Amino acid sequence: MLPFLKNHPFAVEAFFKSSLVLTFAVPKEQLQDLIPECLQLDTFNDKWAFVAAAIVQTKELRPKGLPKFMGNDFFLIGYRVFVRYTNKAGKRLRGLYILKSETDKKKMEIMGNIFTHYNYTTTDILQSENWKTKEIKSVKSDFKVIIDNTDSEVALPEHSPFTDWKEARRFAGPLPFTFTYNPNSKEVLIIEGVRQNWVPKPIKVVNYSFSFLNTLNLQNPVLANAFIINDVPYYWKKGRREKWKK
Repeated sequence: MLPFLKNHPFAVEAFFKSSLVLTFAVPKEQLQDLIPECLQLDTFNDKWAFVAAAIVQTKELRPKGLPKFMGNDFFLIGYRVFVRYTNKAGKRLRGLYILKSETDKKKMEIMGNIFTHYNYTTTDILQSENWKTKEIKSVKSDFKVIIDNTDSEVALPEHSPFTDWKEARRFAGPLPFTFTYNPNSKEVLIIEGVRQNWVPKPIKVVNYSFSFLNTLNLQNPVLANAFIINDVPYYWKKGRREKWKK
């Protein structure tokens, strides 16, 4: 496979039927070794750094410009660290660094691994909902999220470092940029996302567990916020590369 194909060689668009994101806070020292040298942790109060688990249900995902009927519907599951990058022009960009990516369709795994560096694997996704709760889980990946559909006045998670939802909203993914780094060539790949009508809604999480987060050996991660968005058009621009210099 030609290596340049993995650098997001064309724009991609999709319709986000839903995007559920749980963000966890840990002391910044615990995440520092998980990100490459070109990135900095995006911190709160110079103490907390953040890792998020996102479950996105997409419709009609396809190269931008193709008709909708040529798109495909997938679940995308991602684990990301909130980071900053200073580009060659000196501008500080807020974004995400991918730790792990999963999908519920083999086709998305194959195509995703041809055109991105995200190293997709395929897993199962089970979703159920009633008037009271919504549950999304995976047996293979061993994760589960249950959210409360009935609570209209949602409080911040009990031990969140944020004082209100306005602060928490700053750390509600996805952020505008996603970064990949090649340590051999010292090259940063920047992918910019563009969205419309992006209004994250706070949600009450009844229960959750993510086996992948346990593999990171984080000490007492705290659920900092949880948001959902529904029915949002989204697209990713063609990736752009630049050399990183210390």
